[in-house]
Amino acid sequence: MDISVVIPFYNEEESLTELNDWILEVMKSNHFSFELIYIDDGSSDKSWSIVKNLAESNANILGLSFRRNYGKSAALNEGFKIASGDIVITMDSDLQDSPEEIPGLYNMITENDLDIVSGWKKKRYDSTLAKNIPSKMFNWTSRKLFKSKLHDMNCGLKAYKRDVVKNIEVYGEMHRYIPIIARASGFSKIDEKVVVHQKRKYGVTKFGLDRFIKGYLDLISINFVSRFSQRPMHFFGSWGSLLFFAGFVIATYLAYAKFFMDGYRMTERPLFYFGLLSMILGVQLFLTGFLAEMISRISREKSKYQIKDRLNIE
Repeated sequence: MDISVVIPFYNEEESLTELNDWILEVMKSNHFSFELIYIDDGSSDKSWSIVKNLAESNANILGLSFRRNYGKSAALNEGFKIASGDIVITMDSDLQDSPEEIPGLYNMITENDLDIVSGWKKKRYDSTLAKNIPSKMFNWTSRKLFKSKLHDMNCGLKAYKRDVVKNIEVYGEMHRYIPIIARASGFSKIDEKVVVHQKRKYGVTKFGLDRFIKGYLDLISINFVSRFSQRPMHFFGSWGSLLFFAGFVIATYLAYAKFFMDGYRMTERPLFYFGLLSMILGVQLFLTGFLAEMISRISREKSKYQIKDRLNIE
C-alpha cells in the first residue's frame, strides 16, 4: 500500500464528508493505493456515525473511536499502530489542511529518501493575536532549543516513512514534537514543504489559549527527555554531586573554624545553613538520579486507551 492517511478528529461532523470526498478524489486521480484511518477522539456529536456510514461504502476507510477524549497525541499514536502504508500522512479534519498536498508530500519522501516531511503553513488564516503570534514565538523557541530548521512544528500536515511511526511513541501533548522525538530515535533525514493553509469553513477551533502554556511545558519536558531519558543519572547525579561537594567544602571550613578559631560560633553563621542545605539537596538529587536510572531500565507499560468501536480493523 502506498499511503495511509491518519485523521484524528473531535466534533467535526460538518467537515468529515467533504474532507473524505476530497481525499478520495486526490487518491483516485494520482492512482495511489491507500487507506484512510479516522480516529474519533471521543466526539459527542454525530462525527462517528458519519465515519461509519462512509466506511460502509468504501473498504479503504478504517476507523477507531475512543470512549472519551484523550487528546490528539493519543489519537495519532493509535493511528500509527494501525497504519500499513509505506508512507503515513497525518492531517487535521477541519479542512484547513488541503488533501491536494498529499502527492507532493509523498513524492518528497520517496524521491529524496527522507524520513519525515513536515508542512509549513507559511501564510496562515488564523487569528493574528490568538494563534499567529504565539505560534511564531513557539516555533522560534523550538528551532533555537533543538537546533531544528523546521519553521512550523505545529503543522498537522506531515508525512512519515512507515518505519518512523512504528518506532516512536506519542503521548501526552507530544504530537507537536514528533520530528524531535523521531530525530532522537535516529531518524534524522527531515525536511519541510510549504503547504496551503485554508480558512476554517465549519465550527470553531477545539484548542484554547492553554495549549500554548502546555506547549512550552512540553518543550521543556521533551528537551530533557531527548537529552537525558536514557541517562538521567548524568543530569541529576552531576548537579547532586556538585551541590554535595560545595556543602562538604563549607562544612569542612566551618569545622576547622570551630576548633582553631577562638570564639567562632558555627551555628550562628548563615554559611552553616547554606552548607547544610547544599548537602541535603545534593544527596536528594543524587538519589533522584539513581532511582530515575533504575526506572529508565524498566520498560514503561504503554498507555491503554478505552476503545468504543472499530471499523474494518481486525
